[in-house]
Amino acid sequence: MTIRETLRALPVLAHQMPAFDPTDVPDTPTALFASWFAAAVAAGVDEPHAMTVSTVDADGVPDARVLILKDLDDEGWHFATTATSAKGRQLAANPRIALSFHWREQGRQVRVRGIAQPAGPEVSRRDFLARPVGSRIATLAGRQSEPLTDRSALDAEFARVQQRVAADPELVAEAHTVYLVRPETVEFWQADRERRHVRLRYRRTAGGWERGLLWP
Repeated sequence: MTIRETLRALPVLAHQMPAFDPTDVPDTPTALFASWFAAAVAAGVDEPHAMTVSTVDADGVPDARVLILKDLDDEGWHFATTATSAKGRQLAANPRIALSFHWREQGRQVRVRGIAQPAGPEVSRRDFLARPVGSRIATLAGRQSEPLTDRSALDAEFARVQQRVAADPELVAEAHTVYLVRPETVEFWQADRERRHVRLRYRRTAGGWERGLLWP
């Protein structure tokens, strides 16, 4: 079979999906997200906190990568990265950002568009020290997205940083930054096997959140 034939033969929306009544929802998108996220965790969705983070570079070319959601509150969605990384530099130049969650087993997607802003240094410090030691070592090794000509250089740097962390467990990477994404629009997408998908969009206005349905 060709790749096209293989793709055509794969099942789509084959899972048992939950119902979604868009008329019975909270006033804010963060509250609905928290409800959907809890349902995904309870249903055993694999890595429900994984999300695609999309930014644009100086030429307007989009970049996308998968990161882990760190927190959610009334202000928005939180994630962490190195401020000197490609995405960190892109956000410094253009803070507009998009987040995408896909919970395949439930046929659900959530799309967030908004503005990313760095949290305070103490927030970033606490987040860094709460990370597993392997994650801290990887961040302290630094040089994210720079060319790597020899894997042995990476191994040597990791070994050096591992010794530093063992000697100073409170060592923090200065560039480690927590970002808050303040949403401007949030869309909740519930799949339907008959393709009568439900799309509910929240839009921020001067008076609060406005809700409306979209054609699938």
